[in-house]
Amino acid sequence: RCRAPTQGTRMRHHTLATTVITAFIGFAGALAHAEQVGEVSTVFKLIGANHKIVVDAFDDPKVKGVTCYVSRAKTGGISGTLGLAEDKAEASIACRQVGAISFEGKPLKLQEDVFSERISLVFKTLNVVRMVDAKRNTLVYLTYSDRVIEGSPENSVTAVALGADIAIPLK
Repeated sequence: RCRAPTQGTRMRHHTLATTVITAFIGFAGALAHAEQVGEVSTVFKLIGANHKIVVDAFDDPKVKGVTCYVSRAKTGGISGTLGLAEDKAEASIACRQVGAISFEGKPLKLQEDVFSERISLVFKTLNVVRMVDAKRNTLVYLTYSDRVIEGSPENSVTAVALGADIAIPLK
């Protein structure tokens, strides 16, 4: 026997949905945002956008003076133009010191997500993680992709060595 949802049931579902959306927005807001630096076409498509390689830059939100550049394939065609295509998992990363280094906010964790971008409609994400190599006074950045079911072993790593005069604040 089916029952119509009660006012209380609707309110609980609304509250749960609001909580999930708020948590997602809060998590996404803590990560860096990319700016496209450029792109090159790799395959001409008669209908829709061409397949291309894009280069995005993002500043580490907790380490002022470090910018990371990520290059990755972007699928074109009709499905790519509509945002329905799944981009390839391969990406390359290079992070550089672009100014004076300073640490914003709280001390750094030994490992922390700093950037995330959706590369398929729902299931695949490109991630950048910062790791601290305290022994060598170096920030290590790793890029990889993951899926809801299974991630990819494709990855790329880069490092920014800091001078002996710069202490990395750790948790």
